[in-house]
Amino acid sequence: MATLKHLGSKNADYGAAEQYLLFEHDEFTMKPVLDENGRLIPREDYRLSTLNCGGEDFAVACMRSNLRYEKNQRREDVKSHHYIISFDPRDGPDNGLTVDRAQALGEQFCKEHFPGHQALVCTHPDGHNHSGNIHVHIVINSLRIEEVPFLPYMDRPADTKAGCKHRCTDAALRYFKSEVMEMCHREGLYQIDLLNGSKNRVTDREYWAQKKGQAALDKQNAPMIAGGITPRQTKFETNKEKLRQTLRKALATAASFDEFSSLLLREGVTVKESRGRLSYLTPDRTKPITARKLGGDFDRTAVLAVLEQNAQRGVTVRYTPQHQAARAAEQTAAIPEYLHAGKGRLQGEKTGKIDPRQDSVQRLVDIEQKMAEGKGKGYERWAKIHNLKQAAKTLTIYQQYGFSSPEQLEAAVATAYQEMRQTSGELKALETKLQGKRELRQQVLAYAKTKPIREGLKAQKSEKARAAYRQANESDFIIAEAAARYFKAQGLTKLPGRKALQAEIEQLISEKDGLYNTYHEQKQRFRELQTVKRNIDQILRREEPHRRKEQSHER
Repeated sequence: MATLKHLGSKNADYGAAEQYLLFEHDEFTMKPVLDENGRLIPREDYRLSTLNCGGEDFAVACMRSNLRYEKNQRREDVKSHHYIISFDPRDGPDNGLTVDRAQALGEQFCKEHFPGHQALVCTHPDGHNHSGNIHVHIVINSLRIEEVPFLPYMDRPADTKAGCKHRCTDAALRYFKSEVMEMCHREGLYQIDLLNGSKNRVTDREYWAQKKGQAALDKQNAPMIAGGITPRQTKFETNKEKLRQTLRKALATAASFDEFSSLLLREGVTVKESRGRLSYLTPDRTKPITARKLGGDFDRTAVLAVLEQNAQRGVTVRYTPQHQAARAAEQTAAIPEYLHAGKGRLQGEKTGKIDPRQDSVQRLVDIEQKMAEGKGKGYERWAKIHNLKQAAKTLTIYQQYGFSSPEQLEAAVATAYQEMRQTSGELKALETKLQGKRELRQQVLAYAKTKPIREGLKAQKSEKARAAYRQANESDFIIAEAAARYFKAQGLTKLPGRKALQAEIEQLISEKDGLYNTYHEQKQRFRELQTVKRNIDQILRREEPHRRKEQSHER
């Protein structure tokens, strides 16, 4: 999955951002790493480009613009914005994502969503935790040096004007996340729903607290391990993570909200509800932790849904630690985690390099045909071993699905194909609807941009003045009239609100994300079953001559 992170910087030294991208930095202190001679150590691999800098260095170009418009001169001013797009580690082996391709995507994203800003785009091939995730850094000067079109995340006239500053509002960040999701869908990359949060929400601060705590614990345990003593604790857990585990244990055994609250109270945790939202107060705190800061599994809707499931299953509450541990293990099915969500930098866990194709079944090789084509003895030896391995995998999968005959397998292949085609049709219909909403949004924004010009026409007193005014602003009136024709063709008598339209588009993107992942799972299952069917057919065809030969001997 791709994630998007934003950082605002008040550092007036624009060169510091470039230095961070080009040279090695300590992951804890964020200070440059120096060699034995006290010199900076360059990063091994990266791609770097600048936009709208006029051939100058990024730092020099930004400082010139700031002086020209007399902006970013105060200490408290946000001088630059830093956006990080981190891709899934599996996108490299599975989807062909390279550093060069990611750099091109980053540059395109910057041009589309941060026009008029001086920018620095840099791509690194790996994260600091060596998870293999390619990620793109986009650093922009907060000052805009050119007038730009009215973009969907903008809500003020000043957001389009030169000499004004970029604002990363909540609405803007949601828009950027939706565009990252659309980019990954378009490019065929792994992606999760960034708009509706995650089951476990680990902030950047908690992530680094866990990393530093683990490093300190490892240092503390090192002498004991060297002496052959097994440490009592080897994994560091933050207070929030401990609270999550306590909540999951309570959810695993409770069948009502009162029982849930009672179980937590035994652990010293008090549940509070305010305006339909839950928060949890631990003994070591005076201010409760809201469910939003812990993750989507612990908000009121999710908690009540799990309690209702427990009640329907007839869960009997027991307060023994053994029972709680057993139910906690079972509850992983009731509260599923995102399989691909935030297992990298923001979530505090290392994501391994997984290539599903290594474990998937592959087609058997027709050795006789290949030998007839001129393959040598070496290929024949490899093909025999390959066929043995794939035949074993084929039979294992055949048994796992519970098939008792080739006819059942053939029916399963047909069903999987129909499910995949149905989801594909729903996905195409949703994409068409989304495209229509995007086009409507574009026309609404264009029409809104011309509002001052259209109102200025009404202020003209004479026909001659109106004609001169229209001629002076001819391009704006052409845009407004084209938008008006579009609204008329669509049968719109009242234009939708921009915020409501954007929220509808984001909802469609979330639905598309779910269908997108479902389609790929169904497609993978169909291909697996199809390969199993072809292998089974080939095995049966290969065994058929032997059966006929045995029958002829028996006669």
